Amino acid sequence: MQADKPLWVPSQEFIAGTPLSIFMDWCAQRFSLSFADVGAFHVWSVEERADFWSAVWDFCEVRGERGARALIDGDDMLSARFFPDATLNFAENLLRLSGDGDALVFWGEDKVKRRMSWDELRALVSRLQQALVAAGIGKGDRIAAMMPNMPETIACMLAAASIGAIWSSCSPDFGEQGVLDRFGQIEPSLFIVCDGYWYAGKLQDVSAKVGAITSKLGVPTVVVPYVGGTEKLAASLQNARTLDDFIAPFQAQSMSYLQLPFSHPLYILFSSGTTGIPKCIVHSAGGTLLQHLKEHRFHCGLGQGDRLFYFTTCGWMMWNWLASGLAVGATLCLFDGSPFHPSGNVLFDYAQEEGFAVFGTSAKYIDAVRKGGFTPVSTHDLSSLRLMTSTGSPLSPEGFSFVYEGIKPDVQLASISGGTDIVSCFVLGNPLKPVWRGEIQGPGLGLAMDVWDDEGHSVRGEKGELVCTKAFPSMPVMFWNDPDGKKYRAAYFERFDNVWCHGDFAEWTDHGGIIIHGRSDATLNPGGVRIGTAEIYNQVEQLEEVAEALCIGQDWDDDVRVVLFVRLAAGQTLSDELVGRIKTKIRTGASPRHVPAKIIAVTDIPRTKSGKIVELAVREVVHGRPVKNKEALANPEALDLYAGLAELKV
Repeated sequence: MQADKPLWVPSQEFIAGTPLSIFMDWCAQRFSLSFADVGAFHVWSVEERADFWSAVWDFCEVRGERGARALIDGDDMLSARFFPDATLNFAENLLRLSGDGDALVFWGEDKVKRRMSWDELRALVSRLQQALVAAGIGKGDRIAAMMPNMPETIACMLAAASIGAIWSSCSPDFGEQGVLDRFGQIEPSLFIVCDGYWYAGKLQDVSAKVGAITSKLGVPTVVVPYVGGTEKLAASLQNARTLDDFIAPFQAQSMSYLQLPFSHPLYILFSSGTTGIPKCIVHSAGGTLLQHLKEHRFHCGLGQGDRLFYFTTCGWMMWNWLASGLAVGATLCLFDGSPFHPSGNVLFDYAQEEGFAVFGTSAKYIDAVRKGGFTPVSTHDLSSLRLMTSTGSPLSPEGFSFVYEGIKPDVQLASISGGTDIVSCFVLGNPLKPVWRGEIQGPGLGLAMDVWDDEGHSVRGEKGELVCTKAFPSMPVMFWNDPDGKKYRAAYFERFDNVWCHGDFAEWTDHGGIIIHGRSDATLNPGGVRIGTAEIYNQVEQLEEVAEALCIGQDWDDDVRVVLFVRLAAGQTLSDELVGRIKTKIRTGASPRHVPAKIIAVTDIPRTKSGKIVELAVREVVHGRPVKNKEALANPEALDLYAGLAELKV
């Protein structure tokens, strides 16, 4: 595959039919403008944010009252307010459709397959809404859920939003302390849990963990049926009811929606917490809705009846992103469990059977499919699939190539990057632009995203900090328990005055695209030269002997040296010959400065619940410093492998 040619180029016919192209023409007519291309449209969307976001509201037919003002104090990142006079309800905008068409489809590995129509979803939300009100829960109260990615979770969130309650969730594989570190901070009025879950075909019992958590939270609990034993679990807890008992007194009726300010809190999301207790990031109903409508309609091209899939858990912001797909009339395809059970083809089986239009997943999943030898291009009918998205970590150039060679040759591939902090993306796909190997297509509309050097200058052709220089609607409302805003300011605004610094190490490309080189706070700095860890991973993980890798900078002789940990493929050993080939691959594929001083084989690599490797936690352990919140990790025991390495010798 030639590097000097794009992997995918949209046809003129395809471009003309995209919602983005139609929206551009609509804006040009509305504001008596003309746009030479989508790049010019992006410039306008940033320079005229009030007009742009008003246009998003009107074009997407947001239900609510927009009000006269679209933006006040727009030049001050911390004081800016979008639609200060508006009122709306998030749930009303997601439940705009009715009928017997699919709203939700659910696969729980090979154990459960279910469908829920728009009418069935609305009926369940109505009964839940009444039950919440009867329980004394209202505007501003927090509802916490430890749930699988299943239909009831979506319904509970919508019921909470309909009355102005604030939703917060995690997945049931979180440990006791991880749950308490999150939900203990926000003092929920109700705790919603499952009766267990499946992973890799095995039943996972949560009863002991749920008992310990509920005794410490001390709030009413609702137990949702999934694997069986709902009544038994509910009976074992204090002040607990099954979901059926909770909603039994209520019949479905016409929904009522509390109209709330644009900035009313909708979600509390949590930072990964690998270096301390997780920060509680509060997102607004209006900001989340507008940003997701923009991304779903214009960047992803989603419309009514499209099948939208994202492989995610309820502890990752991509679940919140997925849920918003209802607002464009998309059918959400939910999956819970291992993406490799009962086989590595299960998600592609799902895509074929349901006709996914959008297939969202992680870079690590794509790499695992590639290394597992799966080739859906030859085994599955993916004719409906027009967009594949990847996030969680930078997608390697090899990952880009594999999607076109091994999955589908005519799909738009959108590597995307943003995060929990903005419950959305700074950079993502663009259906009007080509896809180039290893590159994210461009910045999000309405976002003044740039790459800056250490002096605060915009740079092209070199690496720097990913920043956003103007306020945008999906900035957090606040951090919970941060009354003076000190934690919020420290998280994003200490590096550059009045500029959001995201903590990603990025680079503009010649095509106007973006490359993310990893987190800037995990950036290696040997000899004062900044190196993104992803640059090393992109090289070493091309070797079939290496399953995955993790790289840190270790303080050494008044400098920093690069240490590379590799988890080898089955049956492989880290011989001197393999070490030499790894170093040669990095030296020739990246640069001599990228070559690690030390390469060490490990049997496991620690990662968060959403699959991100935790370079910072490993760096802390290697330096003999404590990791403050191991509960944020999916496999905290893996850190023990690194604990004795604080005095590594070359």
